Amino acid sequence: MKRILFVILLVLGASPYLSAQRVLQQRLTTADATSLFAPGEDVVFGDERGDRNIPIVVDAAEEYQSMLGFGFSLTGGSAELLMKMSAPARHAILEEIFGKMDMGIIRLTVGASDMNSRVFSYDDMPEGKSDWKLSRFSLADDLQDVVPVMQEILAINPNVWVMASPWSAPAWMKEAFDVRGNKLRRECYDVYARYLARYIREMAARGIKIHALTIQNEPLNSRNTPSMPWSPQDQLLFIRNYLGPEFARQEIDTQIILFDHNCDRPDYPLSILEDPVAAGYVCGTAFHQYMGDPSAMTLVHDFRPDKDIYFTEQMIVDRSEGPVSTQIAPSVKRMIVDMPRNWSRTVFLWNLAADPQANPHTGNGGCPFCFGAITLDGDNVERNLAYYVVAHASAAVPAGSVRVRSTAPEDPASFLFEDEQNPDVMRLMRYEHSGVLPNVAFKTPDGRVVLIVTNTSSRGQRVKIQFNGQFADTFLPAGAVGTYQWKI
Repeated sequence: MKRILFVILLVLGASPYLSAQRVLQQRLTTADATSLFAPGEDVVFGDERGDRNIPIVVDAAEEYQSMLGFGFSLTGGSAELLMKMSAPARHAILEEIFGKMDMGIIRLTVGASDMNSRVFSYDDMPEGKSDWKLSRFSLADDLQDVVPVMQEILAINPNVWVMASPWSAPAWMKEAFDVRGNKLRRECYDVYARYLARYIREMAARGIKIHALTIQNEPLNSRNTPSMPWSPQDQLLFIRNYLGPEFARQEIDTQIILFDHNCDRPDYPLSILEDPVAAGYVCGTAFHQYMGDPSAMTLVHDFRPDKDIYFTEQMIVDRSEGPVSTQIAPSVKRMIVDMPRNWSRTVFLWNLAADPQANPHTGNGGCPFCFGAITLDGDNVERNLAYYVVAHASAAVPAGSVRVRSTAPEDPASFLFEDEQNPDVMRLMRYEHSGVLPNVAFKTPDGRVVLIVTNTSSRGQRVKIQFNGQFADTFLPAGAVGTYQWKI
């Protein structure tokens, strides 16, 4: 009899009501740094609508773009500093970022960027000399730092998606023998296409698959060292007649991505996509956010919804005197909320690591204020604002997650409430703008909903969430960010 009773209790012990309860889990970062991506109290969804506070309505059935992930650029300088750490300390911070934090994307530089201790390409020649057959091509500089760090990262997370971007062709291929500025000579279009293909094959031989390649970092900025300008007309010609055919000839499946510059020039990629042959080789367009508005990404998407959008660079530096998290709310709003809401499949922030003086960087066009997401001083690690900005998304939104609909502050909203005179009669109120806090929502491959909310206001606010007719109510302090998740 006792055994039968025990079985009955196993079957009936959890009532249908309790088993159907949906629980909201939360992680918070507050402006005073008392909470840094720390767990908050669980909240149970209920059936009561409560007061007239407008909810953030999440609709997991209305899907938009799939996400590749959130991450940083592993510059040569970042890799150099990581290689100067002891092996246990380096592995610990890489395990934290690519394991615990689950950062799933990386942007590499093809050759040196302005965040390298010195400028180099993979085929440097003396002035007046050339190497049309690429017989001198070598990854020697990257083999000292970028390649071993990437191999260690991939051992931790083999599914990291890798994008690469060149800052300049080798100087001997340019109109003037100078890595800063100066266009690629037209007669070098073929050899440069082979140079980029060679880079992809050489990295693959070392276990590093380059999933996507942008043609040029910031093609409208010749002030960096190194840098190289491209007009849209020249980039179109290069893709259509050289790079695209070269990738096809060598059966390279690395995706080709346009532009890789600011949101103030959506005409640049659109003019290239007007050419059907060039467009056939291209998978999408990359943007930075130092100028312009992120709505430019939606504009390009609306013109060409068959092509993807990528956000590939923004430097975030906390210039305040207070805790590292004082600027977390506006930074998350700008990067984690606005970029996916404007169709981006990636959010890359700039520069994984720098030292306390923002080194290393090149001279005469290097960035002397590009501090990293982490600051490395030997084996000492300091986590900066950008680290927590990305953590709020990467740790909860894995690759393959899909952005879904959620109420935006500017969206209209309706509210159903009980009539004051007739309690059994319901009234409907319509608002022109919902006024909810900035947010973005995702559906994950393992059946969760993730909602990231940022309180950019100067006062704490309640956050009411509506999902499938149920409601959860929580509180977000002024300047704080919350990542909320629950099972579908």
